[in-house]
Amino acid sequence: MKKIITSPNAPAPIGPYNQAVLSNGVLYMSGQIPFDPKTMELVEGDLVKETIQVMENLKAVLEAAQMTFENVVKTSIFLSDMNNFVEVNKVYAKYFNEDTAPARETVEVANLPKFVRIEISMTAVV
Repeated sequence: MKKIITSPNAPAPIGPYNQAVLSNGVLYMSGQIPFDPKTMELVEGDLVKETIQVMENLKAVLEAAQMTFENVVKTSIFLSDMNNFVEVNKVYAKYFNEDTAPARETVEVANLPKFVRIEISMTAVV
């Protein structure tokens, strides 16, 4: 059985998908880009602010599922330019305890929705 998870504190989907799906104790979170959920406008021009917005969007979805970043077991980071890795990683690291951080891959992609520079998706467990 699956349960759809939504949060008003994260951007509404811009296509035929949900913010997250909980199934058998596993939370599958859709990728988040730097949309401000209050305005549905992109946060742009400062990669640190963009990354913070993405992480805060993910945090809101986790909270809607009554979870925290400690529940996250896997993340996928998509960057439009791998030269941004160090800057993104500094922000990302602030959200996790290094000793219990999830598995992760970071890949450079040719393009992302709305031509943003970063998208992150996560998988969490109860």
